[in-house]
Amino acid sequence: MAISISLTVNGAPISASIDPGTLLVQFLRDQLRLTGTHVGCDTAQCGACTVHLNGRAIKSCNILAVQAEGAEITTIEGLAKDGALHPMQAAFRHCHGLQCGFCTPGMVMSAVSLVQRQPNLTGDDVRAQLDGNLCRCTGYHNIVKAVLEGAEGMNSAGSANAAANASSQADAQATAPATA
Repeated sequence: MAISISLTVNGAPISASIDPGTLLVQFLRDQLRLTGTHVGCDTAQCGACTVHLNGRAIKSCNILAVQAEGAEITTIEGLAKDGALHPMQAAFRHCHGLQCGFCTPGMVMSAVSLVQRQPNLTGDDVRAQLDGNLCRCTGYHNIVKAVLEGAEGMNSAGSANAAANASSQADAQATAPATA
C-alpha cells in the first residue's frame, strides 16, 4: 500500500507515492536521485546520511520518509547557491577536511547545523559536537580546521547579509512617503 507525501527538498516542492516503510535516506537517494546523502551504517551511528529537516541536522537513516511530510529537507546538494560553494563546503575543500570523501557530506551538514546553533566555536566544541559523525580515514585534524574556517565564512556571510538587509531597510524607509 503506497502513501502519498509532500515535502520541500532543496527548495523544490516534491510530491511522491512511497511505501510506508521507506526511510528518508532511501527516498532521497533512490527516488529523488540525491546521492550525496550516503548510507554508511544503517543504524544512525556514523552520520554519513545527515541532512537538515526544518533546519535541524538529523540522520536520515533513522527516520521514515512519511515522518518528513510537510517538512523542508536540505541535502548536501542544496547547500551551494548559484554555482558557489557554501562557506562550509569551501572550507572542507580548502583545508582538505576529507580523504575518501564518503563521510564528507554528513560532516558538512552537521557542521553547518552546529555553526547555526553555536557560531563561536573552539576546536574542542567541534570535536565534542561532531562525535556522531565518523571518519574512517582521517585523524580529524583537518576536519576540525575546516569546520572552524567554515564557521568564520558562515559568520562573515551572515554579517554581510545582515548589513545588506539593514541597508535595504534604510533605503526603503528613506524613499517611503511621509505620513502625517
